[in-house]
Amino acid sequence: MTALTRYDRIEATGLWRPAPDRQRQEVIVSIGNTTLVITDLKDQAITHWALAAVARANPGKTPAIYHPDGDDTETLELPAGEADMIAAIETLRRSLDRSRPKPGRLRWLGTFLSVAVVVALLIFWLPGAMRDNTLRVVPAVKREALGVALIERLQRVSGPMCSDAAGLRALRRLGTRLDTPKLAVVPGLTRPALHLPGGVIVLDRSVLEDYEEPDVAAGYILAEVALQVERDPLADLLDVTGPWENFRLLTTGEISDAALDSYAEHLLKSPRRRPDTTNLLALFEGSDLRSTPYALARDITGETVLDLIEADPMQGRATEPLLNDSTWLRLQSICGG
Repeated sequence: MTALTRYDRIEATGLWRPAPDRQRQEVIVSIGNTTLVITDLKDQAITHWALAAVARANPGKTPAIYHPDGDDTETLELPAGEADMIAAIETLRRSLDRSRPKPGRLRWLGTFLSVAVVVALLIFWLPGAMRDNTLRVVPAVKREALGVALIERLQRVSGPMCSDAAGLRALRRLGTRLDTPKLAVVPGLTRPALHLPGGVIVLDRSVLEDYEEPDVAAGYILAEVALQVERDPLADLLDVTGPWENFRLLTTGEISDAALDSYAEHLLKSPRRRPDTTNLLALFEGSDLRSTPYALARDITGETVLDLIEADPMQGRATEPLLNDSTWLRLQSICGG
């Protein structure tokens, strides 16, 4: 993106605060690939904020105060002297805002697509063709909204999302480390993990509390990432809910509550899928993460996961701890246990 590459060398000094009850910390701010990168003075990454989800708490005023959209407890303060960085962020926010679908345009697009779909059905009469078209046109923001709606339904069985403040900060740290920021933990999922449309990954508390190291939870996260790559989660939702809900989503941008309830039940009852081993090992290698702890969590005997153990990309190599001990302990207590 031209708007991003113009600013990829800008850095600024600011004050970052992870929560209202924490002290502000001096940090270095830079613009990465679609993210605002916040590092400490030792050049260690603290967090990444998606540029599309950066909000400003005090428009037009300085020092400029930013926070992730929907979470004003974590803040970044840029002084007036960092005018170049402030201007860059504001330019990118305006550019990204213009690229988002507008409600009026969506209504017009919905009407147009409804006619186009009817014609396509009359010509081809293939539900698969309609599904593939839906996957192409549904925007990321709508996929995320569907993922959030499904989490709300899953909580009826799993219990409410774990929300200990220190644990959530640790969870964000783990998500940043694995480049999977949309993570949630619930106390009673019927499986270790599952993924939802919009890149949302839900973990059961057991993958945090039952193991001595975070590599196991990270392995389950990467396994869900691999499954997302192999099959679009939205495609699975549409296959389960059927052609009528597919047509509804394509023309109105919505899926009925009953269909979402049915799909949430399907997620909890369907057999667990296993990702392709080659793809999963590539993710472990790309994350500098051992696959053996995850493999032994799946099968303590190692018999059914021998390929993950023998081909561990970190075997014989020294690796940095995934999380420090204090962060891992906070993450293990995210459900208040």
